[in-house]
Amino acid sequence: MPNPFNQPVIEEFRANHGKVGGMFEGARLLLLTTVGTRTGNPHTTPLGYLPDGDGTVLVIASAGGSPKHPDWYRNVLANPRVTVESGVFTYEADAVVLDGDERDRAFARAVESDPGWAEYQAKTDRTIPVVALREVPVAGPPHINAGSMGEAIKVVHDAFRRELALIKQELIASNGKATLGAQLRVNCLTFCQGLHNHHTGEDTMLFPFLADRHPELAPTLTRLGEEHERIAALVEDLRQVLTATENAGTGAVLTEVERLITELEAHLDYEEQQLIPALDAASAAG
Repeated sequence: MPNPFNQPVIEEFRANHGKVGGMFEGARLLLLTTVGTRTGNPHTTPLGYLPDGDGTVLVIASAGGSPKHPDWYRNVLANPRVTVESGVFTYEADAVVLDGDERDRAFARAVESDPGWAEYQAKTDRTIPVVALREVPVAGPPHINAGSMGEAIKVVHDAFRRELALIKQELIASNGKATLGAQLRVNCLTFCQGLHNHHTGEDTMLFPFLADRHPELAPTLTRLGEEHERIAALVEDLRQVLTATENAGTGAVLTEVERLITELEAHLDYEEQQLIPALDAASAAG
């Protein structure tokens, strides 16, 4: 039976490709579907998450500081193969419970980015678990939650826009600190890798597909490829600031993020204007 609190959030999440309002507005949110230990039925739970790079995200079994572990956590102990919905992508993942120093480091990163996690831990005698959701690699392109190729581009682009805006907000909020927080550093590096992967996919698959079917788009595709190169240079500048020293200043990172936002937003807008009509026509024809 659907949880009366969770169900409206789940429906809004799916209807808006991961964007929700209310208490979850502006949060990094995913839907985790586990298999019930008693019934064997699927159970879907909205959860906040922390990026962890390399196809991995972290979720925390806080249950608001309850003395008992949440149901979804007990489910993954019994059956660690789960389904994750990011709002853009749906994929299978293996849920791995972190332990020892690995768990402690991950939880410390979470507390550094949001002290509320420490408040939950203080309310309970149990050690709140941290679970890594590691995407199971599959052949072929990822499953995008969209009804057409044009919509898929827009959905992916909007996710990049939201994440980069959130990173900027986090940087502004922490700009009084002498150094960049560990989780914020991971957030930035994960974004950089995701954007690199997206543009590589466009360069090697999407753009050749369109060039073959729409020769008139050649100037547009050339321009987009050149913009990819400029954005890649900005991403590398950001990576250099993030990795050159453990004591990277928040202000220096914010400067690079703002440069990237300016270039990327113009690029995404132009790409959508030029390519979505052609992609939607290809979807309708095929």
